[in-house]
Amino acid sequence: MPDLTDTPGIHHVTGIAGGAADNAAFYAGTLGLRFLTRTVNFEDMLAYHLYYGAPDGRPGSVLTFFPYGDAADPGRVGKPQPTAAALAVPEGSLGYWADRLRDRGVAVEGPTERFDERALRFADPDGTHLELVTAGSSVPPEIEGPVPEEYGIRGIAGVSLLSVNPYATAGALETLGFERVGQAGDRVRYRATGEERRAVGTDGTNGETTAAGRIVDVLDRSADFGREGPGTYHHLAVRAADIDELYAWHDLFRDREYDVSRVKDRHFFHSLYVREPGGILIEIATDPAPGEGVARGPRGDEGLYLPPRFAEDRDLIESQLPDLNLPAEARRP
Repeated sequence: MPDLTDTPGIHHVTGIAGGAADNAAFYAGTLGLRFLTRTVNFEDMLAYHLYYGAPDGRPGSVLTFFPYGDAADPGRVGKPQPTAAALAVPEGSLGYWADRLRDRGVAVEGPTERFDERALRFADPDGTHLELVTAGSSVPPEIEGPVPEEYGIRGIAGVSLLSVNPYATAGALETLGFERVGQAGDRVRYRATGEERRAVGTDGTNGETTAAGRIVDVLDRSADFGREGPGTYHHLAVRAADIDELYAWHDLFRDREYDVSRVKDRHFFHSLYVREPGGILIEIATDPAPGEGVARGPRGDEGLYLPPRFAEDRDLIESQLPDLNLPAEARRP
């Protein structure tokens, strides 16, 4: 079993949505992220799983959603949940984003100052909390989308967590290799300290080093308990180098009597889930091999991608899923 190394940061963040079409229009259209692929929830093959992010789908850039339809009961943000995903944008771009969002009927708060960044706060059509922050990142933006390249989102900057036990959650983060770097009011900031690994390009080569997704803020505040559903986040995922390291994390958390799942094949990567004592669900996911990961599937506007074990059920699955036609601005040449 290999020696464990500190995680270099966030792998992806997953939320729960209502309508798939509204979700795709917002993230691929309004925010200008690449619609990477559409597949199904591997625990529920009759529900979509939608992936958005940088064009090569590198870790630290990806947001995913489980859309359960407009009839799904809305969620309620509260403990213990991730409460907001912060997306990195260039310095000087917040004015553009405030105008773009307001022009589309999205309520915007800010910008506000915190630590060494400025942040705009808003929500998607389901009420999922998002932030745009002026955080440095070397992840390239989407250059074929509806947002000009100079303003484009550069990946995930960080995530805010609302825990039932902030000290326990901090302990889990420190175990994974996050270091406490500051506090602003009731927001305690942790930064991933692991060595940055080479990101993976879709051409099968290693891409540029990415500095995205290294921040997790633990919120030490009073709040009601949340309810899972559209408008809430399901889990935060952090990065592991490979499957051997994943098994080492499994054994470490099991020995510490955490609630930890078996290692699972998620097709685009392998992962396990840890429910830490503060109640936050954390996934640990492997970095993809060159040319693998989300790059394995077709683009989101090219149809439904199914792993081989679901292939014989394609007709049934497609007959049960709602139509998902992208608006023109969300399509890529």
